Amino acid sequence: MAMAVELKLLGAAVIIGMVQLLWAAAASRRQQGLEWAAGSRDEARPVTGVAARLNRSFANFMETFPLFAAAVVTAYLAAKLGPLTLWGSVLYVVSRVLHPIAYMLNVPYLRSLIWFVGFGGALAVIAAIFL
Repeated sequence: MAMAVELKLLGAAVIIGMVQLLWAAAASRRQQGLEWAAGSRDEARPVTGVAARLNRSFANFMETFPLFAAAVVTAYLAAKLGPLTLWGSVLYVVSRVLHPIAYMLNVPYLRSLIWFVGFGGALAVIAAIFL
């Protein structure tokens, strides 16, 4: 039995999240220093520029991913997979690849459009559950 494409895309989204986490952490450590990171971090050491944007993009991923994941799993368990869940999942995953790049490059309107497309993809998966 072949795995549903939507579940593969969910797995791809997990990988994207892990890459974003590592990318944001590496950019932050360059500014904060490894010695600070290895310590107790009692004092805040905020980051700026690209590192801050990568952190915000990852935080945004963490806000949307649980909702997308729950929608994909629910659609799968309810046997509601179809073109709407497939294309919604594709839009979500592609947008999550592009979002940190647009954020890092500081392209505000494009970044917002990319976010909106990804959110729309997640909404499409949710809509399929009720159709």
